[in-house]
Formats: sequence, structure tokens, C-alpha cells
Amino acid sequence: MRPKCLLILTILFVSMLFHANVFAQDYTQWNLPEGAKARLGKGTITGNIQYSPDGSLLAVPSSIGVWLYDADTHQEINLLVGHTAQISVIAFSPNGNTLAAGSTDGTIQLWNPRTGEQKASPRGHNRGSITSLAFSPLWQIDLLASGGSDKTIRLWGASTGNYITTLMGHTGPVTSVAFSPDGLMLASGGGHKDNTIRLWNANDNLRNFRLTVTTLTGHKYGVTSVTFSPNGRMLVSGSGDGTIRLWDPYTGQHKATLAEHTLGVTSVAFSPDGQTLASAGSDETVRLWDPATETLKVTLAGHTGYTGSDAFVAFSPDGRTLASAGDDQMIQFWDYVTFQHKSTITGHTFPVNKIAFAPDGQIFASVNDGKAIHLWDTDTGHLRDTLIGHGGRVFAVAFSPDNQTLASGGGWGDNAIRLWDVHAGQPKVPITSHKHGVESIVFSPDGSTMASGSWDSTVRLWDADTSEHKATLRAGATVFTVAFSPDSRTLASGGRDNAIHLWDVERGEHLSSLKEHTRIVDTVAFSSDGGTLASGSSDNTVRLWNIQTGQSYVTLMGHTSRVKSVVFFPDGKTLASGSWDDTIRLWDTQTGQLQATLTGHTADVNTLALSPNGGTLVSGSRDGTILLWPFTPIEPKIKADVNGDGIVNIQDLVLVASHFGETGLSPGDVNGDGVVNVQDLVLIASHLGDN
Repeated sequence: MRPKCLLILTILFVSMLFHANVFAQDYTQWNLPEGAKARLGKGTITGNIQYSPDGSLLAVPSSIGVWLYDADTHQEINLLVGHTAQISVIAFSPNGNTLAAGSTDGTIQLWNPRTGEQKASPRGHNRGSITSLAFSPLWQIDLLASGGSDKTIRLWGASTGNYITTLMGHTGPVTSVAFSPDGLMLASGGGHKDNTIRLWNANDNLRNFRLTVTTLTGHKYGVTSVTFSPNGRMLVSGSGDGTIRLWDPYTGQHKATLAEHTLGVTSVAFSPDGQTLASAGSDETVRLWDPATETLKVTLAGHTGYTGSDAFVAFSPDGRTLASAGDDQMIQFWDYVTFQHKSTITGHTFPVNKIAFAPDGQIFASVNDGKAIHLWDTDTGHLRDTLIGHGGRVFAVAFSPDNQTLASGGGWGDNAIRLWDVHAGQPKVPITSHKHGVESIVFSPDGSTMASGSWDSTVRLWDADTSEHKATLRAGATVFTVAFSPDSRTLASGGRDNAIHLWDVERGEHLSSLKEHTRIVDTVAFSSDGGTLASGSSDNTVRLWNIQTGQSYVTLMGHTSRVKSVVFFPDGKTLASGSWDDTIRLWDTQTGQLQATLTGHTADVNTLALSPNGGTLVSGSRDGTILLWPFTPIEPKIKADVNGDGIVNIQDLVLVASHFGETGLSPGDVNGDGVVNVQDLVLIASHLGDN
């Protein structure tokens, strides 16, 4: 009996079997999800950075786990994973033997930072995120405090993870917790709509705390960070109101307000000698203050991209180095004595919005929230080039069929289509006709036309050689996706009106609308034979449409969130879909059955791209990483033996004929285009006598 007409995909679980000597055993191979051959990018920086007490390690929380660096060489040492979502905060125990990490999934993990062994997993808070962590400085007390978005503070056994008690009183998320140096006081900062600092005093056994000091008020917006001076005589708070306030923690007296930051203050930290206070803000600056004189010492401006996001500072235990990190995904190191920049750690990455393969399959391009386009080598995973030119986030990217031109589309504040010489890496003249952000770009297979879909509710057609405007197609709602049919004659678009629109490319006219999705259409793709269109939607479904009839013949259900990307494998029998439920699913397009689910991203899967030969599927996520999944395609075969008796004969023809005209899933639909018609009969006839 002939094999079922299906692209049988074998995920290679051992990287030696696929490009065995290509990917070195560096951090791109660490803690990979099952079935992936490499991870590009270290993920986004998602919380406070911290030195180990002995100064040998720097820990960096990220969207995929906690990265440990050698504090001197900045070499990656380990990646600690275990949470199901991004890390939001970290803390070292006083003796450095434990690293705690809290996550947006509401859980806490405790690790041995030297061995990477997981020690305990406290249950966490009832709901929401872990927003702050602090160990008591009295290591023999074995106490860990956590603050959460559930408005509570919880105390835990630092080595066992055993729950001790809950402190309540804040009316907003607890954004920061800090112990005084003597371990007798715990300070907590309240976020949005709370805006207060609360002080909790320990009782005789130093493990139970109660509210005894008056709540500190004065900040106009949420408190983002609190810290004690090394001698314990000063408490400092930073706030979203752009100010830093100095307090006497024993009397609750407000001592001073430092107001040089022009946007919110997101992190404050004292130098070990207590003579300098460092602050980081959303105004893209790190500022150093003299807390005794309440004056600004110096402003460090080495970061970009903090606006509206968190930034973090930490002093090394020897007091010689200040480290800063933020939304630009770089960690900067500064000499504490001279205030000069020393070095930078790179490799942490922005959320990935779109990926596209070059026609020859040798490279692929990715675009993200960081304004840049990255070109990657498909075989080695090495970054070949970075193209800079957009003024904001980049949402769209596509290669021309001749492999000469790369097009990219910018979001709000940019709105431009930028064209690049692929080989020289040089920009060409940009196209600036769209009034709002460009969400999708695609070249026609014949190379004559480029189409762009925009938030301005239009699809625009351009001459791919001259960039001359050819037509404007008015979709009536924000356009999120565009795709050409294989013959280049039809364009499909999808958007906010929940519909798929089909357009005649040559005439620039609307042909029809496909309206079965109940929410936004985020992605569309044609099969290689042009007979089937796949669509993914915010209604969490994938639909397969017969282009001839305009009917949806199967709905693929299983995703639990928005489906952002769909891509057909070369023979059209398997479809991959990526979703904001963090998964990639593989579907049999003939039966509608789920073949496999690929997991490993810790945040929304925004984009999928398949190499031209079908050997590598690439996924990009809001977690800032790109995963490469290897597949081995087997030559597709037609299932002409419809009745499965081991030979293709007249009985198979009769069986197909008995289903003639049926749509959807039907045993007579030999070619899988969603309708039983003469093409299926022709296929049977061409295989008569086969067994």
C-alpha cells in the first residue's frame, strides 16, 4: 500500500545528526527545548541585575531564564531555566550559595548558582507576578521576602522554600522589598495607585514582621525601588514620578527629594561605602548622587531606549564597578572612580516581530522592537549583518525573489518601507507613502510587484524594480497581513475587520471577501499549488480555504490564544502555526489532525518562516529569541489507492466519483485542495496499476 499522502516530518532530537559540526556547543545550545537545534539571542532583559556577594558572578534575569556571567571576563557561564514565563526579579543570598528568581508566572525558584542545581520551588503568590525579592542579610536567619502584584509580601525559609507568613497592607502591587543591614526592618514600596512605602519591624525571633512605623507618603506615582544605605541610617525610594526621596527609616522623616530625572526612576542602589547613590531612569540616564550633600555628581548617558521601560543599576561588592542594564538590551559597565565607560555585554535581544528567508535559503532576516534588521546564516546561526535605518520598531521584512533586495516596514513614528541591497547591506531610497505603520510586506513570486499592508487601512502595490506606486487597495480596516498567490495574480489581505480580502493584482480590484473568522485576521498564506489559503486569527483558530469555491473546508482548533503566523510546508500537506499561547503546532491539512506541538518559547510566538527546502523552521517570539527547528522532508507521494486495497484501479475511480462535488474533508479529495473534482479523477487515472 502506498504511504499516506503526507509530508512526514521527523524532528531531529540530537544535533549531531543535523549539521553535526556547525553549531558549536556555546550558549546557543544551552537548555534547548526538545527538537530545536539552536537558539539565537539571549532573550530580553526583564528585571534587576545583581552581583554575587563575592563579586565573581553577575546574574541577569531574562525572558528565558537567569543568565550567569563571569563578572570579570563577562563570559557566559550558565543559563538557569525552570520557570514557565519570563523572570521578573532575582536576589542572591548573603553567603552567595542561593540565587532566588521570581517570575511573571507567580512562582519562585531557588538555585545553587555554582552548580545550577535547583534547590527549592516555593509555591509563590496566589496570582499575578513576583515583582520583588530580598534575602535577610542575617544569613543564619534563613529568610526570604517576596513582593507580588497581588499586593502582598510573603516570607519564606530561604533554603527550604517553606512558607512562613504574609504581610498585607499595600493597596497596589508590591514593587520592591529591601531589608535593613541589621535585618531588623523590612521596607516595601507600593506601585500604581498605592504610591507608599511601608516599614515592617521584626519581632524577637527575627522571622516574623509586623507594621510598626507610619506609612511613608509623598510620591505622586508608584514606588519602583527601595534600598537602605549600608549603615542603615537612610532609606531611599525611587518613583515613577521622576523623583528620588531620602528618608530616616527610624523616624519616618522625609529628608530630601532629588529631582533631576526627567522621567520615571526605575532603580536605586548604594555603593558599598555608602558615599554614592546610583539611580536609573526611563529618561535613558544613569545618575550618581552624593547622599550626604544631596547633590548630583555625574550623569552617565550610555544607554538608549529606556522610554517607558525599566532600567537597573548594581554596584560590584568591591565598589569599583557600576553595572547598568535596560530596555536597549545592553549591560554597561562603568568605572566608579573615573565614571568612565569600561565595557558592554551584548546579545540580549528585543521581541522578534517577523522573520523571512532569502530565496536561496542561505540566510534569513529578522526584525524586532529594536529598530534593526538582523541577517543570520541559516547553517551556522552566526549573525552576518545588522542593517540600521528605521526610527522605531520594525514589523515587516521580505526578500525579493531574485535575492537582490530586502524590504522592511516600520511601525508607529516611522511608517516607512526601507529597501536594502542584500549583498552590500546598503540602503536604497525609502518609500514613505503610508500614513501609519507598515505591518506586512511581500514580493510577488514573479518578482514584478511588492505589496505592503498598513495600519492606515490600505494595501499598496509597488513596482518591485522602480518602487513606483502602482495601486492603492482600500481594505477599510487595519491590514495585518498580505500574501501573493503562487501565480502572482491574486493578493490576499487580512485585518481588523475579521475578513480576508482577495484582490486582482493586475487590475487593482477587489475580488471577494472570506468572512468566517470572528476576530482579527492576523496571518494568511497560500499553499504552493495556489489551491488552498490558510489563515490565522485572534479567534484562536486556523482556517483552510478552497480558493475556487471561497469556502472554508476545515477549521484547525487547539491554540488557546491569537494565531499570529501560518506557513505551508513545500508539498502543502503540512501546515505550521505559531500562536500567542507560546506554541507552534503542526497540522495535517488533509485530515485536520494535529501532528505535533513544539514548545520552548516563554512568550508569544509572533512569526514563523520555513527554509525553501523545508529543512528548517524558524520561530521568533516576544521573548526575544529565535529558535531553529530541523526537519527531514520525505518526497511526497500521491495517495491514489483511495480504498487501501493495495492497487490503484477502477474501484478507486468509482469511489472518487461517488464523492464528486463534495467540499471539506472527504475521502475523494485526493489532492487535498478541499473539493472533489476532475483534478482528483485525473490523478487517479495517472496512477492506474500502481501498487
